[in-house]
Amino acid sequence: MRNLTLWACALTILAAAGAAQAVDYGSVSGQIVLDGDIPKLKPKVVKGDSKVRDAKCCSAQNVSNDTLVVNKDNKGIQHVFVYLKSISKSKIHPDLKKSKKPEVVFDQKGCQFTPHSMLVRTDQQVVVKSNDDIPHNTHSIPIFNKGENFIVGANDRVGIKMPKFTIKERLPIEVKCDIHGWMSARWLILDHPYAAISDKDGKFAIKNLPAGKYEFIVWHERVGYVDKALKVEIKGDANADLDPIKVPVAKFEIKKGELAD
Repeated sequence: MRNLTLWACALTILAAAGAAQAVDYGSVSGQIVLDGDIPKLKPKVVKGDSKVRDAKCCSAQNVSNDTLVVNKDNKGIQHVFVYLKSISKSKIHPDLKKSKKPEVVFDQKGCQFTPHSMLVRTDQQVVVKSNDDIPHNTHSIPIFNKGENFIVGANDRVGIKMPKFTIKERLPIEVKCDIHGWMSARWLILDHPYAAISDKDGKFAIKNLPAGKYEFIVWHERVGYVDKALKVEIKGDANADLDPIKVPVAKFEIKKGELAD
């Protein structure tokens, strides 16, 4: 009887500990918006331009300028990275210690990379595919990891598996195609899950953060640091809904030649 009582007490303590742990995690959400008039950018490649390389494929349609994508309805800015520079592995939520997807796919269609911006953890492998009927190359330019530069064949739907990144990067790295110089993308390499990329509405959300005070990096490829130290307090079992983060249009340094007539 005494043993049963001890077991019951132990189970009660474990259940209480589990409940306490559940409320020790919260989330953060927000929106990145443009402050100013939305610039209308020229396409990187104009439909029907016979002078571009591999014109039959690459100018079969406009190739949009994906270095600044703004929602005309709410001025939300897409492709903004929001992330923690680092965090103790012991604090990562149990469900997030390992990536749910061991592979992430990087593709190309119409001579444009997709996705334009991507998160990659050090326990994940990038698989590069192509949906174009011409060869491309993938040239990654990291700072701390080894760069790769290889050809992806036409219509390769199996893909090429890149070596895993072994070191986190402080900033999103550039990935480009040297054959078609306008093709570029950004990957953020991290060893933890606490990062997000703003969507078509400029919105982002990061879940299951351990309670505490943090400084997030907010970064866009044309601006660099939107904010080097966005201060956020995460409370257990709650969401920190931030005020819109406004980015002045002047920070994007748009050249006159980039603007559509």
